Amino acid sequence: MKSSKLAILGGSPIRPRPFTQWPVFGKADERCLLRALRSGKWGKLNGAEVAEFERRFAAMHDCRHGIGVVNGTVSLRLGLMAAGLESGDEVIVPPYTFYSTASAVIEANGVPVFADIDLNTFNLDPAAVEAAITPRTRAIIPVHFAGQPVDMTALMKLAKKRNLTVIEDAAHAHGASFKNRPAGSLGHLGSFSFQSSKNLTSGEGGIITTNDDDLAERCRSLHNCGRIPTGAWYEHHLLAGNYRLGEFQGAVLNSQLDRLETQTKIRDRNGQYLASRIKQLPGIHPQLRPASCTRHSYHLFMLRVNGKEFGASRATVIKALQAEGIPCSGGYAISLHRQPMFLNKAFGPYLSAIRGKLDYRKTHCPNSDLICREQCIWIEQSTFLGPRADMEDIADAFEKVYENRSELAGKANG
Repeated sequence: MKSSKLAILGGSPIRPRPFTQWPVFGKADERCLLRALRSGKWGKLNGAEVAEFERRFAAMHDCRHGIGVVNGTVSLRLGLMAAGLESGDEVIVPPYTFYSTASAVIEANGVPVFADIDLNTFNLDPAAVEAAITPRTRAIIPVHFAGQPVDMTALMKLAKKRNLTVIEDAAHAHGASFKNRPAGSLGHLGSFSFQSSKNLTSGEGGIITTNDDDLAERCRSLHNCGRIPTGAWYEHHLLAGNYRLGEFQGAVLNSQLDRLETQTKIRDRNGQYLASRIKQLPGIHPQLRPASCTRHSYHLFMLRVNGKEFGASRATVIKALQAEGIPCSGGYAISLHRQPMFLNKAFGPYLSAIRGKLDYRKTHCPNSDLICREQCIWIEQSTFLGPRADMEDIADAFEKVYENRSELAGKANG
């Protein structure tokens, strides 16, 4: 270890150089973009890039259909609409996820119902989902948070029993697998994001995946102004819009997709190694990985720090790690159901008829609240694209912070 004195207290940092920068790109990406540019076919309607990407991405995720759209929020909303969601229908979602998982439900005129997560996996708890089902429940949106698939066996069994549609929010889970089956092929529909931070990115973008021919046909119509293959061009069968992914994004994604398999293997290997190192420390609890998770995409490396067991608070640990050169954060500060939009029911034109009956202040999700308030630490995916030595640096930094926890706690109290 380079220095026993914490960097935050004046010592030398463990990691003086940056980790892998994101996005990763090169001449191949440039050639793909120029190919799309010079084709003069910049839209999906007459270009070849998006169609090629849809085919390749769907095949990689063991799906017959892929429908490229402008972003991951839209892919969720169109999935709900394709599934037949009606005004006031309830959709069960986790409280520990990005805003869009629930906002997409509202924009489909549905009601998000929050079911708590498992404290150790950070994923939707099937028992909490079952307890949240009512006669108005129509769908479940499990989030493969950080890139670790949810217990889809339990959820699909429950969905079949209650006749519910399952839409996987796989925004973190490109290349992840559950019992050797790819994320995005496990539910009735899958939704992926290609926003800037994602493991596969084109800056913005998304895709819907499915093996259901009827759902795929409805999604294609919904993302293309309500058109159908047998109709005239200016013939519109559904309330829909233009949500098509553009050819420039398709070109970048085709190039980036060539790297995804190798990058996913590297992330998974590094994430498992780091977890094996730091879980030895008192109070450090990396995301529990069930045997059913046959590949983790590690969009995030997540852990809980129990301040009492570790000897220093989450906030103090984060500051100390950052001073050692380790990029990390506390993630979400509050659970989704505690966001002002839900507390104030600021739903715009949606759910106006039943808004008075909704009160998210009564929602109780103690596991999500605990990790938001005082326990969770995130490390982002690009940090895991480097060599094993990078993981050694991160683990060494955690150990250094733990060994100096008394001095650190004294500084925090002083």
